[in-house]
Order: sequence, then C-alpha cells, then structure tokens
Amino acid sequence: MNQIGENDTKYFGEGIAECVTLTSLNLKLIGNIIDENGAKYLGEGIAKCVTLTTLDLYLSHNNIDGNGAKYLGEGIANCTTLTSLWYFLYGNTIDENGAKYLGERITKCFILTSLNLDFWGNSIGENGAKYLGEGIAKCVTLTSLNLNIGGNNIGKNGAKYLGEGIAKCVTLTSLNLKLSHNGIGEKYNRILE
Repeated sequence: MNQIGENDTKYFGEGIAECVTLTSLNLKLIGNIIDENGAKYLGEGIAKCVTLTTLDLYLSHNNIDGNGAKYLGEGIANCTTLTSLWYFLYGNTIDENGAKYLGERITKCFILTSLNLDFWGNSIGENGAKYLGEGIAKCVTLTSLNLNIGGNNIGKNGAKYLGEGIAKCVTLTSLNLKLSHNGIGEKYNRILE
C-alpha cells in the first residue's frame, strides 16, 4: 500500500498516454486510494494506447465506484486490438451502473480471446450481473473466460443472466466461474462452483 491517489494516477495516465506503440501493459496499483478521478486519468491514458493486445489492470482495494468503472471502460473501448484483458477490481465500490459501463465497453474489443474479470466484493447486484452477461454475450471471439463476482448479491436472477450471456460464447474452450456469497442458494452454488 503506497497511498497512491488522484494526483499520482494523473501522472501515470499521462505517462501511459505517451506510449502509443505499447502492445502489453501490466499495471498493479492494489490497495491504494484511487477514486473516480484517478480511474479517469488512467482510462484516458489507456485510451491512447490503441495498439495494445494485452492489458492487465490490478486496481483492487481502492475507492473506484461506478463512475470510475465507466472511465476505465471508456479507455478500454479504444483498445480495439486487445486479445487479452485482465481486470482485477475486487474490493471497490462498483455498483450496477459501473458493471453496465464495463459490460458495454468490453464489446468494443472485437478480437478479445481471453477475458478475466474479478469483481469480488463490490455491489453490482442482479442488474449489474445482467449487464455483464449482455456484454460477455457479444464477445464472440472469446476462448477463455474467468469470472469472479462473488460477494455482489446477484441472486438467482443475476446468475441466470450471466449464464444466458455465457451460453452465447460458442467459441469458449475454458470457463472458470466463481459466484459464491451472492444469495444464489446452496443448491445453485453447488452447481455453479
């Protein structure tokens, strides 16, 4: 934990934006004080890296909310050459709107083959799960999906929506789902885990 906040992420974002030929970015800023504005700066920087094929964002245990997720999603939407996206946002305060923005934005990554989303311990709820499911359904080139949205109170309907979205990914060869602590019920947890 380095207490990296808004001003620091502004500099990171500006620096990343200068790397316009970057093909791989691995950014680990876990356990800091990055908020909506910090996420905005990072998203703006990432948006300039239009040649990225691999993006790993480790932003867990910060203060990123729904709007922060929106800004990160906007940055990723510009990275249309991405084939691999790792998105670690567990332990933030992302709500259903944040999940909606991310679900909509990942569909802009037309050739994505590997998607890893870790949203453990946020508050996306049933509707957020629906939005993520809708976004995943449009990622028609996915071969690998790792999804951890445990601890988000998505309930049975949220699990259903995710399942419906995943079912449309007909090119998947690898699937890892973690949906525990969501009020799905023990019967469904055993089936899904």
